[in-house]
Amino acid sequence: MPRISGNRPARKFATGVFINCPFDRKYKPLFDCLVFTTIYCGYLARSALEIDDGSQVRIDKIFKIIEESRFGIHDLSRTELDRSSGLPRFNMPLELGMFLGAKRFGSGAQRRKYCLILDRSQYRYQQFISDIAGQDIRSHGQDVARMIAVVRDWLRSSTERALPGGAEIHKQYDAFNRALPTLCRDLQLKPGEMTFNDFTNIVTQWLKQRIELKRRSSKSV
Repeated sequence: MPRISGNRPARKFATGVFINCPFDRKYKPLFDCLVFTTIYCGYLARSALEIDDGSQVRIDKIFKIIEESRFGIHDLSRTELDRSSGLPRFNMPLELGMFLGAKRFGSGAQRRKYCLILDRSQYRYQQFISDIAGQDIRSHGQDVARMIAVVRDWLRSSTERALPGGAEIHKQYDAFNRALPTLCRDLQLKPGEMTFNDFTNIVTQWLKQRIELKRRSSKSV
């Protein structure tokens, strides 16, 4: 199991992964496994959900997180028409454009930005955002195991550290989900009350405990 990244400022940009995806209940299983995999692989999961500041304009909040993150995961799978408004959802393509713009027009560390673009199928994006043709779009098929494998393989390509395969991370994610009700109960927190920051902290602490248990077990052999 890899080392879990802390929040020290010196590592914040180098390990920061801006996660640009839907936040609704239907997408939540994919969002949770995406966040888990990011942390499991030793990176810092970032999201607009982490800041609850009514005095800050949302787009400024997103720009700040993008600026502070070397990596970006952008899921374009939910651009279909909204049932109530009849209009498409363009937040995710907009934030992808902000990330690509930061890389293109930024300087220094910003030019080292690295992103993963996801969709439910590999070539669907060509029907609604053909300007990103030539980018390597990866499909997750709206499947948790597939999402974990895709994100793991992408993060592995940017580090020299060895990482367990997607199947092992999926196994650990299942174990975490089984433990989550007890973890929440110990914190006097209902699962439905968890904020993004609650979830990332619980994942991080659970993984640290697993690493410590594994270390103790290896010493006792």
